[in-house]
Amino acid sequence: MTKQVHHLVQEGIRKGMDYAGYISMINDLVAKGKATGTEQSEERIANTKLNAHRLRRIEKTITIPDERLDVFRKLPEKQVWLVLLESWCSDGAQAIPLLHKIAKASSKIELRLVLRDENPRLMDCFLTNGTRSIPKLIVTNSAGTVIQEWGPRPKTASKMVAEYKERNGKVDDNLKKELQMWYHRDRGNTMLDELIEMVHPH
Repeated sequence: MTKQVHHLVQEGIRKGMDYAGYISMINDLVAKGKATGTEQSEERIANTKLNAHRLRRIEKTITIPDERLDVFRKLPEKQVWLVLLESWCSDGAQAIPLLHKIAKASSKIELRLVLRDENPRLMDCFLTNGTRSIPKLIVTNSAGTVIQEWGPRPKTASKMVAEYKERNGKVDDNLKKELQMWYHRDRGNTMLDELIEMVHPH
């Protein structure tokens, strides 16, 4: 990791929001009929409103067994989980409540959230196949070194997207619906498996 990447990550952590701050920002945007970022399109504004409902629903319904949370409670050192996302990103709305529940249960994890479009230099250090895909989770250890990254979605969902794009040439509303149905059925289990594997590889 270069000094520049280290500096950008630390800057992101410093100015990042906690979960409560992020939810407050989302609710404020919904009240004003806005979305994060410079592109205030009808779609992004509608997605932000939809994501506010998703966040509330997922936070209420998602449960993580205690023995699985123990993996995060027993981390050998403190970590910061820095996430790049935007209010209109549906994958982000699926991921954030789970990350919040993990961080809330473990004194070893601090969760910070930053907006992608306000941090292009940071985002460009963590591209997925050359694109600024979000959400992107960046994990740092107690020395502030990046040790892992995850995102923008669980591998099963990423495979669904890749195969659909290959067949149909683009991401459209049908795929978005399929993806949300998959998330609904999965209830965060696949992502949880991947996060456990990330911090405690076998």
